[in-house]
Amino acid sequence: MRTGIKGMRRAVTATVTLTAGAVLAGGAFAGQAQAAAPPTPTIVAKGGYVMNNGTGASLFAKAADTRRSTGSTTKIMTAKVVLSQKNLNLDSKVTIQKAYSDYIVDKGYVSSAKLIVGDKVTVRQLLYGLMLPSGCDAAYALADKFGTGSTRAARVKSFIGKMNTAAKDLGLKNTHFDSFDGVGNGANYSTPRDLTKIASSAMKNSTFRTVVKTRTTTQKVTTKTGGYRNMSWTNTNKLLGTYSGALGVKTGSGPEAKYCLVFAATRNNKTVIGTVLASTSEANRTADAKKLMDYGFKK
Repeated sequence: MRTGIKGMRRAVTATVTLTAGAVLAGGAFAGQAQAAAPPTPTIVAKGGYVMNNGTGASLFAKAADTRRSTGSTTKIMTAKVVLSQKNLNLDSKVTIQKAYSDYIVDKGYVSSAKLIVGDKVTVRQLLYGLMLPSGCDAAYALADKFGTGSTRAARVKSFIGKMNTAAKDLGLKNTHFDSFDGVGNGANYSTPRDLTKIASSAMKNSTFRTVVKTRTTTQKVTTKTGGYRNMSWTNTNKLLGTYSGALGVKTGSGPEAKYCLVFAATRNNKTVIGTVLASTSEANRTADAKKLMDYGFKK
């Protein structure tokens, strides 16, 4: 009788142990299922990168450190350099020079803010003209304004030097600028990872964030004769208004760069930021960016 009771106790203990083990194992498998990573997206762009803007953690990389032409995404650094100037007065006025409009005509295919010679435009307004319609004339005006030197050529060279210094200060080893607008001269390049880091740094500035999130704007500028005219600009970034939580940042394109996009969005207190370079069309670069942001939010 005693032997039977001991046997029953052993059987009960074994059953309890087995059940507890099964529960623990089930819990572990459930945890693994919940933590399963989403499927890695496939993008058309030759290069892509996404990171968690809060932690700096990499979430996706495709040829993320391969140097490529960046087109007008270069203008993120143009704006960053302007906004980092000491004692910056965003309401100071810049007189539009003939050289800026001639530059647009000479290049032929570049984007323009359609600035008018003789108009007096504030630095703030030039930033809108730079980042929304991607005005190369606005970029030229800003480089001329914030470079140093006795000639326009010297000031532009100085400004581009400041862009490269800013890249070095961020610890970027695969970025070099030889233009103020992305219309390169053979040595204007960056990578998806580096551009993302530049944008992340630029987004710390409230003026930059306000500008790149703006879909359309109408700015009142002073004419040569002292009157006023309205300049209307629309953002080339199609993510604004079509992707929930989109914050900006900048499009780019060109014969060598193809179609590029630096993007950022916030959902549920999480911000992801990234870049696609050398996509095949406007539609595909936007689709690529949406895929990468969706993926980033699920990681």
